[in-house]
Amino acid sequence: MRPLQISAPAYARVFFTVSRPRKHARRETAGTSTAATSGGNYTVHMSENSIQDLLNPEAVTKIVGTLAPAGPRIAPDKMRQAVESIRAAAEASVDHVHRITGLEAAHNLRDSQVLVTDRSTWAKANAQAFSVMLEPVLRAPLEKIRQKNPAALSITGYGIATEVGSILAYLSTRVLGQYEPYAALAGYGAAGGRLMLVAPNILAVEKELNVEPEDFRLWVCLHEQTHRVQFAAAPWLRDYFLNKIAQLGDSVSTGLSIKDALVASKGARTDEADNEPQIGEQLAALAKTPARAKQIASEITAVMSLLEGHANVIMDAVDAEIVPTVKTIRRRFNRRSETQKLVTRLISRLLGLHRKAAQYRDGQKFVQHIVDAVGMERFNTVWERPENLPTEREIHNPDAWMKRVLDEGSEVTDMVKHGEITE
Repeated sequence: MRPLQISAPAYARVFFTVSRPRKHARRETAGTSTAATSGGNYTVHMSENSIQDLLNPEAVTKIVGTLAPAGPRIAPDKMRQAVESIRAAAEASVDHVHRITGLEAAHNLRDSQVLVTDRSTWAKANAQAFSVMLEPVLRAPLEKIRQKNPAALSITGYGIATEVGSILAYLSTRVLGQYEPYAALAGYGAAGGRLMLVAPNILAVEKELNVEPEDFRLWVCLHEQTHRVQFAAAPWLRDYFLNKIAQLGDSVSTGLSIKDALVASKGARTDEADNEPQIGEQLAALAKTPARAKQIASEITAVMSLLEGHANVIMDAVDAEIVPTVKTIRRRFNRRSETQKLVTRLISRLLGLHRKAAQYRDGQKFVQHIVDAVGMERFNTVWERPENLPTEREIHNPDAWMKRVLDEGSEVTDMVKHGEITE
């Protein structure tokens, strides 16, 4: 059979179609909608013209389908085999992550919706999540537009969809997998979130690296399943991130662009790619109160470094009997990231994506140092409560975190945490 260029519709038939909102979910057009989580309540403020109405996932999907290449050429039967293989890797990763982390929350954790997806459908799922993530950041600007010129909201909505679609089109070619816990608040997917694996990107990268496909697919799934476990072990984590984004929304100017809001919301996401957005100086510069914005940016950066670093440690800690070529995969994957094409590096910088590599590296060093020093069981204390999360300073000085969190009764515990003394 002659190989064909896999189009978005073809992928969708083999993979899945992103769901519409669950019928039982609260999707109000006025007032507020509150979603209960294990860690408390996060309130999504709804207005008559909310971001959930303006950001049209279908429009975003069409834009991404137009701008993003579909993926590698592959025969339909091979495509189906690859999808089955990736699904099997996602299933197998559950027990491996439980064994390596030792977290009870990881035991038989299969409550998330596993989606093997094409690029356009990945983008659609993210547009659904953005309806939750962007709401606190864009609430004030949209309200200002509504009060001055309600008719302009339709134009604003088109602009949002165009800008979101353009950015997601580029990102959709780079993300290998993603755990997404937020769309459930808007009624999409399972309560345990979505574990998405972008098949065309996985197939393209494993071919480029010339690695064993089965090993590479399991390696990627280990990273994403670890993210699912992190949110299960720390059920307050989703609300923690959303509240930080809400605080950021309260502190930034009403002149915030959609691109800047995307960077803010992407900071509270977990994606496995060469480069992804990071909360940093560009967000702090937008703030009316720079000191407060910098503090929020620092807190989110520290936790994202923890999450990504922890996932990297787990995916690399798998026994060679399970992933025989794990060291080869890591070496070639790192080399690939270091030798990006000039155009790719330029676009990454323009979108503010170039700092993510440092986030992975710094977080991995932090986690590995602590695990080597005191073991995985004591490291897992980090998931018990928000106060145990590392600061950005502690990411670069893990001994300070161990002294503050693991040495009970230390007189410096609160002083280090609140910056009254330096490490």
